[in-house]
Amino acid sequence: MGRVTREIEQVEDRPDPAPDGEGALPARGERRYRFLVAGYSLSSYGTFLNMVALNLFVYETTGRALTMGLFMAVRLASGFVAGLIAGGLLDRFAAKRVMLWTNVAQAAVMLLLVLAPEGMRTASLMAVSVVVGGCGTLFMVSLRSSIPEMVGDDRRSWANSLSITGRSLAMVAGFASAGVVVSLVGYTAAFVVDMATFVICAVTVALLPIPGGGRGKTARPESEGDSGGDGKKERTGGRGRPGRWRRPGALLASAAAPGLGLMVVLRSVDAFGSSSHNAALPVHSAALDAGHPAVFVSAFWCLWAVGNVVAQQVIQRYVRRTGRTVGAPGFGYGTCLMSGAFILAFAGFPWAATVVVALAAGAADGLTEVSYTSHLQTLPAGLRAHAFGLSATLENLGFGVGMILVAAALDRFSPLAVVGWSHGAAIVVAVVFLIRVSGARGRAAVPAPRSGADRAGPER
Repeated sequence: MGRVTREIEQVEDRPDPAPDGEGALPARGERRYRFLVAGYSLSSYGTFLNMVALNLFVYETTGRALTMGLFMAVRLASGFVAGLIAGGLLDRFAAKRVMLWTNVAQAAVMLLLVLAPEGMRTASLMAVSVVVGGCGTLFMVSLRSSIPEMVGDDRRSWANSLSITGRSLAMVAGFASAGVVVSLVGYTAAFVVDMATFVICAVTVALLPIPGGGRGKTARPESEGDSGGDGKKERTGGRGRPGRWRRPGALLASAAAPGLGLMVVLRSVDAFGSSSHNAALPVHSAALDAGHPAVFVSAFWCLWAVGNVVAQQVIQRYVRRTGRTVGAPGFGYGTCLMSGAFILAFAGFPWAATVVVALAAGAADGLTEVSYTSHLQTLPAGLRAHAFGLSATLENLGFGVGMILVAAALDRFSPLAVVGWSHGAAIVVAVVFLIRVSGARGRAAVPAPRSGADRAGPER
């Protein structure tokens, strides 16, 4: 456990070389990664567009709000299960293959929905919910865990910032255009657009300059140490034990590294807090202007996206100038700032102050995303996918439970109170996390005492 802790801290504290220095991503590889991010951003746009379009379509098709809630619950549950199996799946298959087929599956299920006869619409919608929820999680785990193999450890902060920027812009564009797309061209056209974005993302994945990810920069040949005399593949650890038995213990050891296990817990509590402002924003917006309930929500998310993008640019410049990453403490500080900003967003301040609050919330959210993802990417390749899978499972759990509890609480309490309690819990856990990380770094900075023989040496 101590060895894993030291490896994580050494990698995180290692200076990043200048982008044009030795070890930088080749120009062709960098262009292809940017191409991948463009495809990923397009598919994210389609996902957020359909978050609105599918919910409206479910309600229109069934005429029951309960069915719409069940649709969302199935989607979250499939994402929860996908997080549990993601690590094992990426042990068996290359990350590139997983990313490719998850996009193909999502495009196929959207085509099924478009072509389904009216009597099969409900079943098709549930299939969409399962596939999109599960494949979306698998793609995200595969992408984040394989970024060090795609771009190298020295460029992971840049790569994370680029993908987060694309996703943030896609989220705002998807939410903002959903109503217009559905109103002007209808549900079928929205589903076709979503299908096309998944196809484009699959093409960008197929053009990646690496054969896989997760376990190394290149696929290992099975002929070297991977099979025994009978030809059956077997992974072995340092003491000759099968890797499948060794990995859970190593994962637990890495999770016990200072702040890492608590970091994943904080991520789950943060997801719980996110459910509160996502549910409360429409309620608060309607209370501000019943005639135009979408104005505040749309403006807030647009400002949030601006703050997020600005934060990514600042982080990239910071890494280039200092040669250092934001590190694990950035996740704790960012969570405190983000949660505080979301609470203040419901305090009823004048528009000028609310603009600042929304920008701060987006900037802090961008900081937490980069620092969290970059920190988990310092894990050894064999554990990285498991850690991201566990994280995705807990995030889905926190968000799903939060949506249920928050929806019930909003019937009795004000949005400010509900968001205050939810994000207040995230602030408390973040403070505990920062104290633990600071204490661990302080102990690591203290030099180890010399042995008795060392102390006696100079006196001879």
